[in-house]
Amino acid sequence: MKYLLSICFAIATAASPVAQNILPALKVEKGKRYITGNDQKPFFWLGDTAWELFHRLTFEETRYYLRTRAKQGYNVIQAVALAEFDGLNQPNRNGDRPLINNDPAQPNEAYFQHVDKVIDDAASLGMYIGLLPTWGDKFSKKWGIGPEIFTPANARVYGEFLGKRYQGKNIIWILGGDRNPESDEHTAIINSMAAGITSVAGSSQLITYHPGGENYSSRFFHDADWLSLNSFQSGHARKNGRNYKMLRHDYQLTPVKPTFDSEPRYENHTINWKPEDGYFNDFDVRQAAYWSVLSGACGHTYGCHDIWQMFDISHNPPVTWARTHWKAALHLPGAVQMGYLRKLMESVSWWKLEPAQQLITNENPEDGGYQVAAMSSDKDFLLAYTPFGRTLQLDLTQLNTNKLQAWWFNPRDGTAFKINEPDNSSITGFKPYVQHPETDWILIVMDKNKNWTAPQISY
Repeated sequence: MKYLLSICFAIATAASPVAQNILPALKVEKGKRYITGNDQKPFFWLGDTAWELFHRLTFEETRYYLRTRAKQGYNVIQAVALAEFDGLNQPNRNGDRPLINNDPAQPNEAYFQHVDKVIDDAASLGMYIGLLPTWGDKFSKKWGIGPEIFTPANARVYGEFLGKRYQGKNIIWILGGDRNPESDEHTAIINSMAAGITSVAGSSQLITYHPGGENYSSRFFHDADWLSLNSFQSGHARKNGRNYKMLRHDYQLTPVKPTFDSEPRYENHTINWKPEDGYFNDFDVRQAAYWSVLSGACGHTYGCHDIWQMFDISHNPPVTWARTHWKAALHLPGAVQMGYLRKLMESVSWWKLEPAQQLITNENPEDGGYQVAAMSSDKDFLLAYTPFGRTLQLDLTQLNTNKLQAWWFNPRDGTAFKINEPDNSSITGFKPYVQHPETDWILIVMDKNKNWTAPQISY
């Protein structure tokens, strides 16, 4: 019997996704602007906003979603335990509500067993869950359904429950949920929830805060001991919204902490919630991503209007003009192109990049074609982004190497091609082959001895 039990245990362990896929714990070293794993490898955050993942999808649908995103290169999935769309009273697809009597101190085991399965399945694919304990309407019902159920006392209890349940798991904690604290009570609730989580997990898991539109976690919690890294939400109100300015705001703060855009303009979202103004497209997605990353972000989160709400007309009405079934929206161009972003950044020592606008010597109006540049701290390579394909005039004398090689990288299809071997003794012009608004390019100039290899893209 002992032998039989041992065989059964071995089989169960081998079949367990978590047992076979222990992901490195993530951390931020003091004074660093990027995330590393406990394996010391820099971690480039590529997230997706799947807010309603636990609430609106079956487990089989969830598996399809996660496998698609993993194949596309995503490594963080941002999802909410107590979801926005009546997440307290409308059951998940298994028929379970998250809390008994809407009491944060009485979690429903059946509901959280489903959450467990999703988290473990993500781990098996090498992905972290950016877990929001609750959407913001559960403590600040400015809009939405609510109801407000949190106090500082029960927020602590709920945080302890989550911290204990997911200690050591592939979790990044994201507090807030599209809300800015507007009272001492709100701030106390967030601090208490963080205290509950860290009372169990300590500093072994990252914690950040997801603020409201066009706002910053740093505005409210930058000096909080529990805040590992900042995030900001550049939002959905503006075409050509200058999210690089928001990044620069956080970049200048002390103490130094990594920062990233956790909710930029969503692909397939109406511009400023007005269908007559059109929808954000894949260019808008790329522009926000490269503006932010080359201004010093530790990564980037993609968003799609149909995905965050898991739009499926057979189950739920569209919210604010959603128009594409979530399964089809998984394959929108911008979603795929964010994988190219990650591959490009991981093909270089991206964590060494520092904002370097001083490299750009040409006129650079702050319109949709605004160019951004970043250079390595060793001054042996640079990346520059030109959203409208305008010519870049770069001062290459700032690079500390005699032999250079240059490439254009096409962020629309992930291809790269050599262009020349520029001289680092002067200002040099780089003109893309196609110059047109929304035909964007990334210039790579590298020490020739580095033998840079373009990312390999599967089609």
